Amino acid sequence: MHPPTAETARPARGGREPARHDGGDRPRVLVLRALGLGDLLAGVPALRALRRAYPGHELVLACPAELAPVAAATGAVDRVLPAAEPGRAVPRALDWTGPPPDVAVDLHGNGPPSHRLLARLRPRRLLAFAHPGTPEIEGPPWYAEEHERDRWCRLLRAYGIDADPADLLLPRPDTPSPAPGAVVLHPGAGAPSRCWPVERYAAVAEALRARGRRVVVTGGADEADLVARLAKLAGLPDTDVFGGGLPHDRLSALVADAHAVVSGDTGIAHLAVAHATPTVTLFGPVPPSRWGPPPHPRHRALWHPGPDGDPHGHEADPALLRITPDAVLEALHALDAPHDAPEEAP
Repeated sequence: MHPPTAETARPARGGREPARHDGGDRPRVLVLRALGLGDLLAGVPALRALRRAYPGHELVLACPAELAPVAAATGAVDRVLPAAEPGRAVPRALDWTGPPPDVAVDLHGNGPPSHRLLARLRPRRLLAFAHPGTPEIEGPPWYAEEHERDRWCRLLRAYGIDADPADLLLPRPDTPSPAPGAVVLHPGAGAPSRCWPVERYAAVAEALRARGRRVVVTGGADEADLVARLAKLAGLPDTDVFGGGLPHDRLSALVADAHAVVSGDTGIAHLAVAHATPTVTLFGPVPPSRWGPPPHPRHRALWHPGPDGDPHGHEADPALLRITPDAVLEALHALDAPHDAPEEAP
């Protein structure tokens, strides 16, 4: 999540026939979003809008290879073009073969690096936000305070493509959940500044278990130590510890069938929203107005207003540290109140 807001393009070149892929039977749309899980899920409404706008095209998404199962689950993407750089920077190049894309769409950021990366492929059309560094691109303006889902839908609408920010639900996977009905705690995040202290997660886990609720903990491939520490502090059995990065189908099933998901501002929170699973999301340093769940009684976004911090910082953000375990437990209790039935996934 949290792509850089300034990154690199020549203008899209017009006047050519729509580009065809190697087989010659379909023109192609190339979408750049070489970021993380939460970023991809926040871009789902825009991807589906592009799918509707170009039903006869092959839609190719340039993103990290490990996100291919998520891209497939959206129902909008035909193929993933592996693309990633450390720190979620703009890829230096794309392994694009065959004729140029008919349409290239910059969903990565708003600056010259991503613009120029796509423009080097000579697409017939390039859809991107305007930037002073690439004045030849006549896109809409970028608004730093805009919510991520709204931002990319507005970009497409500026080019005459209807897009609905609420079109974000994913179908439940066929895989059975390893812990149906559990509260999922996910202590990790893309940066330490968005990680709530593990001791506080442990306090929440102990309180929930004392009430008879099953609690499980998850973590990414590089968060095994963090997950193990939380499990030890909370006294969780090995059967309730899912560290080391679950395969997407198991993680998706776990989240889809969870009682609730508690996490910081990171990818699993977006996955829970996509599966209409109740969430308690802990915000800081970035407010929920830019990355939070849609307004619905099943979602609780906890945040203490204050100046923005660094979403990629190396220390827990002060605003995040103002959230207490009692506040999380109160939010979880509020989720148990009756609310509208979840929407149907596509």
